[in-house]
Amino acid sequence: MGNRRTGPTVLHYDRNSMRTTFIAWLAGWALAFPAGAAVFDVRAYGAKGDGRALDTAAIQRAIDAAGAAGGGRVEFPAGTYLSGSIHLASHLTLYFDSGATLVATGQASAYEPAEPNQWSRFQDFGHSHFHNSLIWGEGLEDVSILGPGVIWGKGLTREANPGVGNKAIALKLCRNVIVRDISILMAGHFGILATGVDNLTIDNVKIDTNRDGIDIDSCRHVRIANASVNSPWDDAIVLKATYALGFFRDTENVTIANCEVSGYDRGTFLSGRYERNDPDAPDHGGVTGRIKLGTESSGGFKNIAISNCVFERSRGLALESEDGGVLEDVVATNLTMRDIVSSPIFIRLGSRMRSPEGTPVGQLRRVTISNVTVSGADARYAAIVSGIPGHPVEDVRLSNIRITYRGGGTLEQAGLEPPEKESAYPDPNMFGVTPSYGFYLRHVKGIAMDGVRVETAKEDARPAFWLFDVAGADLRDVTGSRAAGAGIFALREVTDFWFHASPGLDDIRLDKVVEKTVLPAALPGLSR
Repeated sequence: MGNRRTGPTVLHYDRNSMRTTFIAWLAGWALAFPAGAAVFDVRAYGAKGDGRALDTAAIQRAIDAAGAAGGGRVEFPAGTYLSGSIHLASHLTLYFDSGATLVATGQASAYEPAEPNQWSRFQDFGHSHFHNSLIWGEGLEDVSILGPGVIWGKGLTREANPGVGNKAIALKLCRNVIVRDISILMAGHFGILATGVDNLTIDNVKIDTNRDGIDIDSCRHVRIANASVNSPWDDAIVLKATYALGFFRDTENVTIANCEVSGYDRGTFLSGRYERNDPDAPDHGGVTGRIKLGTESSGGFKNIAISNCVFERSRGLALESEDGGVLEDVVATNLTMRDIVSSPIFIRLGSRMRSPEGTPVGQLRRVTISNVTVSGADARYAAIVSGIPGHPVEDVRLSNIRITYRGGGTLEQAGLEPPEKESAYPDPNMFGVTPSYGFYLRHVKGIAMDGVRVETAKEDARPAFWLFDVAGADLRDVTGSRAAGAGIFALREVTDFWFHASPGLDDIRLDKVVEKTVLPAALPGLSR
C-alpha cells in the first residue's frame, strides 16, 4: 500500500541502515514527481511573485499549458503571488514551494462570477456556487494541491457577496484529488469546499481562518488526516450533504483521523501566538471550531469513522440530521477536549427540512462514541441526544467517557423544560440551559452507556442525567457527582430503564416511568 506522503511503503528494511531509508525516500519522491513529468514554472509564464502585480493571467497560462500537454506540475517558487480566480485542469499538480504564498486579491473583478444554481434555495450561498473562488475546479480528475507554501485568502469575503470571491479552494464533481502539506490563512467562507468529490485525501494541512475550515459535501471515499484547523467563527471540519448538485447524494465512507480543531483568535494559530483576546469572538454560545456532521443534510451520512482527535477551546462533536437525510453507522473514538464552550457531544435529529417539498423527516441511528475525555466543559449545556416527537434518535452506544463540567447549576435550572424547536437551526444553545448538567436525553429509542462518568468542578444542583421519552436505556457503570440531597437521574416517560453495576449504588430496573421521577433521592457514595 502506498505511503500517503511520499510514495510506496518500503517493507522489510534494516531499521539501522541509513542507506535503506534514503533509498526508500528517493523511491517515494520519484513516485510523487517522476522524472518525465513536465514542470511549468509560473514565473516562466509571466508571474512576478512580488506581491504587487496581479499574477492571475500568468498563473492561468501555466495551468492551461499543463492541461494542453496532458498534465504536469505547475510550480510556485518562493515569492508572493497576488491573484484572482484560477481554474484547475485534470492531471495537474499545483506545487507551492517553501516561501511561496498565493494571495487572494481584494479586486472583485479578478474573480469569476458566482455561476447560476437553480437549487440555491436549499443551501447557503457559499455552498451553491464554486467559480467565485481563488482556486476552483469542476468535473476534473487526478488533481493535487501540494507543498509547504501558503494560500492566503486576504481579499476573500466570509459573507454571501455575489461580487467577491469567498472560498480559497472549491472543487465540484471531481475525483482522485489530493490536498497535502499546505497552510491556508483567512480563507473567507471556506478554506476547502469539496462537493460531489470522490477519492479525496486531505493530509497534513494547517488552516487558520475566519469561517469554515474544511467542508466535505456529498463526497465519497474521503480521508482527512493530520489536519490542524483553527476556526473561531465557524466550524473546523464539517461533513455536509446539501442539495447543491440538484439531487440527493450521501456523504459516505469517510475517515477523520489524528486532527486538531480549535477556536483561538483568528490568525494566531499559524503565527504560534494562540491568543484568546478577540472581544468580538463568539466564545460563549457562538459557533466555534469543531467537528460536525450536518447541518445541511438533504443527503445522509453513512459509514463515517472519527478517531484520535483533539478539541481545544471550541465546540465539541456534533452529529445532526435536519433536512431528511439518514445518518447511520458512525463511530467516534479516542477524543480529548478542553475548554468546550457548548455541549461536548451533540446528537440531533430534527425537521428543519431544507430540501425539496415532500422529503420525509430523516433518521439518525447506529452511533457509537467511545474513549472520550473532556475537561472544562461549559456549565450551561449537558451532552445532548435529542430527536423530536415521533422521530427518535435510535441505537446510540456511549462507552468509556469522562466529562468534567464547570458546574454551578441551580435548583431553578433543574426545573427547566427545554423547548422542542423541531424546525430550528440545530445548535446546543437552541434549548437554553439544560435541566441536567451531564447528559440530556430526549426522544431516544435504545441507548446504552458503559463506563460513563460526569462530574463538576463546582457543586451543581441539577441531576447528572435527564431522560425524557426514552425507550430502552441500559446504563452500566455510570456515575455522576451530585449536590447533597440531589438525585443523579431524572426520568419522565421512560420505558425499560436498567441501571446496574455502578459503584456505591444499587441496581435499578424499571419497566415504565410516566411522571417525573428523580433517582436515587438520597444514596451514599457520590455526594460531594
